[in-house]
Amino acid sequence: MTTTLIPKEVLFVTETLEKAGFEAYVVGGCMRDLLLGKAPKDWDVTTNATPEAIQGLFANTFYTNDFGTVGIVQEDAPEVLRVIEVTPYRKEGKYSDARRPDSVAWSDNIHEDLQRRDFTINALAFRPATNESVDDFGGKKDLQKGLIRAVGVPAERFAEDALRILRAVRLMAELDFSIETTTRDAMQTCAPLLQKISQERIRDEFSRILLSSQPMKTLMFAHSLGILTIIAPEIEEGIGIDQNQAHKYTVIEHNLRALQHAADKNYPLDVRLAALFHDVGKPRARRWSDEKKDWTFHGHDVIGGKMTKKILENLKFPRETVDRVENLVRWHMFFSDPDKVTLSAVRRIINNVGKENIETLMSLRICDRIGTGRPKEQPFRLRKYHSMITQALSDPITVGMLKINGGRFMSLTKEAPGPRIGWTLHTLLEEVLDDPEKNTVEYLEQRALELAKLSDRDLQTLGEAGKDRKEVAEEENVQQIRKQYFVS
Repeated sequence: MTTTLIPKEVLFVTETLEKAGFEAYVVGGCMRDLLLGKAPKDWDVTTNATPEAIQGLFANTFYTNDFGTVGIVQEDAPEVLRVIEVTPYRKEGKYSDARRPDSVAWSDNIHEDLQRRDFTINALAFRPATNESVDDFGGKKDLQKGLIRAVGVPAERFAEDALRILRAVRLMAELDFSIETTTRDAMQTCAPLLQKISQERIRDEFSRILLSSQPMKTLMFAHSLGILTIIAPEIEEGIGIDQNQAHKYTVIEHNLRALQHAADKNYPLDVRLAALFHDVGKPRARRWSDEKKDWTFHGHDVIGGKMTKKILENLKFPRETVDRVENLVRWHMFFSDPDKVTLSAVRRIINNVGKENIETLMSLRICDRIGTGRPKEQPFRLRKYHSMITQALSDPITVGMLKINGGRFMSLTKEAPGPRIGWTLHTLLEEVLDDPEKNTVEYLEQRALELAKLSDRDLQTLGEAGKDRKEVAEEENVQQIRKQYFVS
């Protein structure tokens, strides 16, 4: 290890501390990443200086926590180096809540500080001023072996901070490492302690697992240790749940394979979440059909959407993420054969999920298909369906896209503001959904004048009947397609 691998912004911090008579080590995850040949995402420095002494040496700092960490700000530095965190060597008291130490005391040597850290590969330190490396627990050897091992007694480390259990799983996913046997056994024993950890912290580690290159293998491992049931027990309802002839795998394996394909395609987190949960409602919807001599899963998309919303809300995902993923799961059962589906059906799907989400829904559909064990969808079919989406996007799918609005309608008919406006516009929208060519100013104004002559009762009946007819027709169409092509 040499100082040439350390950015000048980090060296500025360590050199300033050393010139003031203190020790300064680069430590933790950034050391691990450097030794693995990876670019660190953040940089941490540890020192025998107190927080007050650290702040006295730098012009722009902040100090907002109970653990002594001082942020050194360098405004002109690249983003990853703009804030260098410096923490005093420290010793920690007991962890009565399996989340945080009851007390923190500053230490005067690096060795005491390293022995409180979670894993050997994170307990590595390097002092640029002297080119001295500190590796008290064999972290370099574990890096070479691709092994995650707890510092000291694993059960003690996990009892101190139970999130370390999930962090080990996340490191396994991100680094493609194995977990040392004693550490793995302690993770399984201590897994119930995760119930004491906040949902926000669990969510962050869970998200990073999903964003890794191999989430399927990792979540299966988490299940084997009793960890997955604490994150989202609904996923495990799919264990041993066989499907019908269209599927090769059980529900849980299908969901995990769909997730893995999303990772293989490097899709964003929303798609990976939707892939993992898209069939989460199947175990609750499964019914045996004597007629088909097979399982059916009618309504699993609706059930799954509701379950997904609850899961993501429990994990404290942002509202925007919850809504988008719930919507994707709810509508993932659209039929993707361009030779069978109609433009009208495509328009309605766009209306259901929103224009901004239709491409994401297509990505989810591909993951779903691959998760069944089928070969890749043919490029021609994808191109054809995308052309239908492009065509449908040019057609109206909301009242706001009609070539007439409420203001124009009132101007034409001298109608006062009220429910008649909405009834009329929804009636016109239904006509345009069935025949987009009617979306012209001339036709809609003429039709609006005709509708204006109707009584309140007749207009309301027509508008509400149009809504009901659309919903019934959509459901009948979906059910007919599912029945005809054995898509459940």
